[in-house]
Amino acid sequence: MEISQRTNHEIDFQIHGEEMQCVEIELDPEESAIAEAGSFMMMEDGVQMQTIFGDGSGKEQGILGKLWSAGKRVLTGESLFMTAYTNMSHVKRKVTFASPYPGKIISMDLLQLGGKMICQKDAFLCAAKGVNIGIEFQRKLGTGLFGGEGFIMQKLEGDGLAFVHAGGYVMEKTLIPGEVLKIDTGCIVAFTPSCDYDIQFIGGIKNSIFGGEGLFFATLRGPGRVWLQSLPISRLAARILTYATTKRKEEGSILGGLGNMLDGDGR
Repeated sequence: MEISQRTNHEIDFQIHGEEMQCVEIELDPEESAIAEAGSFMMMEDGVQMQTIFGDGSGKEQGILGKLWSAGKRVLTGESLFMTAYTNMSHVKRKVTFASPYPGKIISMDLLQLGGKMICQKDAFLCAAKGVNIGIEFQRKLGTGLFGGEGFIMQKLEGDGLAFVHAGGYVMEKTLIPGEVLKIDTGCIVAFTPSCDYDIQFIGGIKNSIFGGEGLFFATLRGPGRVWLQSLPISRLAARILTYATTKRKEEGSILGGLGNMLDGDGR
């Protein structure tokens, strides 16, 4: 089957690194990439930065349309503004974007994936100009009340390349029709819209009180493709906060004091 022609900018890229990755994007003259504020790492001479207000697609919008699209992005945890990087020179130039925490960068060709992807609300890193970054509401009542991180998600639409970041190790799974995967809501990075997304209750009083994994989990029913992360940033932040605010009881008084001195916390 012949693949339709792209309308978004066509960009070349290379992902560098292992645990702390960055993506290097090569721009032809007058090509552009869009990125979230704070993801920029470096660029070659000849690339021009421009702040844009809206969804990043580059489509003509009135002020109300731009406010609406920017407001939707705020609901997904992103800033009001995005940055466009355009090659204004007559030769190819490169711009590099870095992942904000340890993990992996995933490249997604939206043309090959049907033109739309649903992602965790803070997963988007950068994309070719023309890709629309919006909001995806999960309309089911159970999902809305108990989905936690999974209720408001990002929506990437277009036919260009988009890049999302994930924490820890990334697993990709292909679900056949009717196949169900039960997942911690924070571990979902992205999935194709063909997957049916829902939230289910973990039955059993022992699970509810002693399970330690919460009362609810997400379910994805195939057909479709799913990307999962082993270490959601929310889980990492919770562990760090617990460690920083709790005294180490597992160490004896002598060893505990010695450990604190070695850590620079001795008084």
